[in-house]
Amino acid sequence: MNRIYRRQRYIYDATRKYFLFGRDRLIAELAPAAGQRVLEVGCGTGRNLIKAAKRYPEAHFYGLDISTEMLESAQSNIDRAGLGDRITLRQGDATNFDPQALCGVPDFQRIFFSYSLSMIPPWQEAVDQALRVLSPDGRLRVLDFGQLAAMPPLARGVLFRWLGLFHVKAQPALADRISEIAARHDKAPVEHRSLYRDYCWMISVG
Repeated sequence: MNRIYRRQRYIYDATRKYFLFGRDRLIAELAPAAGQRVLEVGCGTGRNLIKAAKRYPEAHFYGLDISTEMLESAQSNIDRAGLGDRITLRQGDATNFDPQALCGVPDFQRIFFSYSLSMIPPWQEAVDQALRVLSPDGRLRVLDFGQLAAMPPLARGVLFRWLGLFHVKAQPALADRISEIAARHDKAPVEHRSLYRDYCWMISVG
């Protein structure tokens, strides 16, 4: 990941806003209560965490990413926004991390993935881990690429191939697998919504 983002991180936010739709909608649905802990897995440049921290000033925010390059950019952006005391960043593997060891907390009341699962090859393990560290009354939110059902097949194929250049792979079984993993953790309900003519999917657990 460091190799991928060593240069991209400087233009990431400026370019991704044109095709990572639904992120602000996801943030609006987090709705953490005062004092609750919110974790973004695959936090990248910190864009979502900054917006969420401004929207929910009484919640505590944490970001996890495997790329030290992206975390460097995220910390710089967070400090520039004056939110260094409210957002904690940590480097780690989405499939295996200890919230107590990394962040000094037992669990999180809100966890979200924003276009990051499609870049994690063992993405099902990442979902499993997230549900493992979610509080009993917590909520998980996943936003990622859908199957673009409304797009002509040729255009859809071109877009998927282009995304592949950035190591992104949309998962057609995303909602089904998340439902299965949630059931193993006794987490319910699970809601799957197709947004923007199936461009992206929003999956909610809890």
